[in-house]
Amino acid sequence: MLLLDILDKKRTDGIYIIAEIGQNHQGSMDVAIKMIYEAKQAGCHCVKFQKSNLPSKFTRSALERDYKSKHSWGSTYGEHKEFLEFSYEQYRILQAYSQEISIDFTASAMDMHSLEFLAELKVPFIKIGSGDANNFPLLEKAANLGIPLVISTGMQSMLTVSKIVDIMDQANHKKYALMHCVSSYPTAPKDCNLQWISILKQRYPHLIIGYSGHELGITITKAAVLLGAKIIERHFTLDKSQKGSDHRCSLEPNEFRSLIRSIENFRFDTVKPEDILGLLDGGRDLEEALDNNGREKCILDCELPCRSKLGKSLVAARSLKKGHRLQRADIAIKVSEPSGLSAENFFDIIDKELAIGLNEDEPITGASMII
Repeated sequence: MLLLDILDKKRTDGIYIIAEIGQNHQGSMDVAIKMIYEAKQAGCHCVKFQKSNLPSKFTRSALERDYKSKHSWGSTYGEHKEFLEFSYEQYRILQAYSQEISIDFTASAMDMHSLEFLAELKVPFIKIGSGDANNFPLLEKAANLGIPLVISTGMQSMLTVSKIVDIMDQANHKKYALMHCVSSYPTAPKDCNLQWISILKQRYPHLIIGYSGHELGITITKAAVLLGAKIIERHFTLDKSQKGSDHRCSLEPNEFRSLIRSIENFRFDTVKPEDILGLLDGGRDLEEALDNNGREKCILDCELPCRSKLGKSLVAARSLKKGHRLQRADIAIKVSEPSGLSAENFFDIIDKELAIGLNEDEPITGASMII
């Protein structure tokens, strides 16, 4: 498998291409199967979905909120997400079809239950999305499964990236890659910060670095490859005009074909970073994407809407009384409305005393605890 050869550094000339179908299948198995076929025809190595156990990923209040949007598939956010969620049996059917036509099949694990399910499916690797890159208990469990991981780093600081690497090191987990990613849909060229690929490569020379892009078009993604990204992930759609918020920043089959054809024709041994702008003739957009103004990796302003909507919070895993000292089993990490402390604070609140009682799924905030 190409990805494993890349992670083991047995292949230095290959680029692994992931078509992120996500939930662009519109809740239809027929559409999902057609997308898998079209991704294979375009030359992609892998199709990826997003697997969630909704009560494990979201609090009740988040699922029950009204969801009025032109992209909505239900009157509440829970109904919307349920419409787009495939069952375990449907996943097995999609996996079997992918195996039949020889394209790798996997998904992002959005919660502990989904992580366990994907491990049972024996997928070749598991994706940890940007929304869970600061979900340290999920990362710990994933690392200890021994399954290859691809971890996106959108909406995260360099401090969190360092913690991800520490967790992998503590589990002695070697087969994983970090993906530079900006969680903004679509990402403006000035926010792409492609030089963070180079920064991640310099800081972690033993790791494979990839790129998960949400910008429009393919030129910036081609530049990411020339900067050293060995894994490329782009959202995939059959039609950008379809209902759904991800379609606009996705690539249609002809765009994926063009991207893959360009990558196959690159001469990596002759390209220097300073030559990329001229080589790709990307104009002002590419120039902006390549210029990060010397910024350290951080949470960008353009990522705040996504972090607010889909970032994970600390919530009570069960009803807890005032005066209780928090233990790991007392804390869940979910998308919560209202939000609590950000997920990366998980270990910081262990053994803190509660100043108030909390119901199950209620967010844990700074005001909840006696410091």
